[in-house]
Formats: sequence, structure tokens, C-alpha cells
Amino acid sequence: MVNPIIQTCPFLEYSFEILGKKWNGLILHYLSLCQQHTAHFSDMKRDLPEITPRALSLKLVELQEHGLIEKNVTAGTPVNISYVLTGKGRALTEALKPIQQWAQQYKDQ
Repeated sequence: MVNPIIQTCPFLEYSFEILGKKWNGLILHYLSLCQQHTAHFSDMKRDLPEITPRALSLKLVELQEHGLIEKNVTAGTPVNISYVLTGKGRALTEALKPIQQWAQQYKDQ
């Protein structure tokens, strides 16, 4: 007999709330590959050309709100703005490595 009350895991729901949105996983992965897990908006715009600048800007704000990245502003001329993975963001990108390995193995099957 099947249990009529099946609850989903709130922790999986939380992770898919973030990763299930377009571009979030790609941006996090990109930052994980960057030196010191840091990149400028212009770098991301150049290296991720399929994301529009507006979408990239919105996604960076969203990832900041989740505490996965930080926006660093350094005064000067011109002002230097970069985005860096937080500890929480680095932990998530590490957790994604086994999923990446799974996809490499099974994508074409």
C-alpha cells in the first residue's frame, strides 16, 4: 500500500528554488572557476554571452539575496565592482560537482 501522505524534503525544495531558476547554476559555476571566485560584471557579460545584461543583473541581485555571492565595491576612478562567491556559494558549487559528474556520464544516454 502506498503512503497517502508523502512530503517532499524542504531542503531539496530550497536548493531547487535557487538552482531551478534559469542562469543561477551557470553563474555560480562560472564564479567557481574564476580566480579567487571573483569576477566583474563585464567579464561575465563577455564570457556568458547567452545571458542578456539585464537578466545577468537581475540574477546577480537574486544570488546576493540568497547569500551565495557578495557585491564588492571599491572606490576609485572608475569605481571597481566585482562579485565573489560567499562561503555558502562555494559550498553549493562543491555540492554540484557530483551532479556534474553524473551529467557527464549519462547526458548522451
